[in-house]
Amino acid sequence: MAATSHEVTQLLKAWTSGDDQALEKLTPLVYEQLRRVARHYMAGQQPGHILQTTALVNEVYLQLVDCGQVNWQDRAHFFAVSAQLMRRLLIDFARARGSQKRGGGAPHISLDEAPSVCADSDPDLVALDDALKALSLVDERKSKVVELRFFGGLSVDETAEVLKVSVDTVARDWKLAKIWLLRELSVDGGRGA
Repeated sequence: MAATSHEVTQLLKAWTSGDDQALEKLTPLVYEQLRRVARHYMAGQQPGHILQTTALVNEVYLQLVDCGQVNWQDRAHFFAVSAQLMRRLLIDFARARGSQKRGGGAPHISLDEAPSVCADSDPDLVALDDALKALSLVDERKSKVVELRFFGGLSVDETAEVLKVSVDTVARDWKLAKIWLLRELSVDGGRGA
């Protein structure tokens, strides 16, 4: 039986207050969602990818536990931070692989596999990260929407909850961000090529 958002929020707050038993109860409730999101991203990686789903989830989880005294607001805040950590780990891994092979070995992720950001493109994670950084300079909220939906696996409703905006605003930002990223990630998009 899945835990409610309220149950997860209560356990997060108890954990923040120093209750180690809350962490033990929280772990199985959030671990499966983290595995589901990681499995989704790893399915888009090239065959033979060294990083495995369980390793990615474990690394994110260890970093979350090591975060110390984060003042967790709620379940959505927890998964937003998880999305940021997952993105950073995947990007760091992609950059490390790319630097070893002058960019040729960077893992690719199909955005068609996730909530589609870019329908006809198969950009690598480094290019996506660079595009998201550029988008954040233009519109930080749209960049956050993409990060939460794509890397965090959050629904439109959950993204709205995290960002404290309406569902309609998230849907509109998501649509405009996809168009912006499509242009940015295209061969000649935005770079004068």
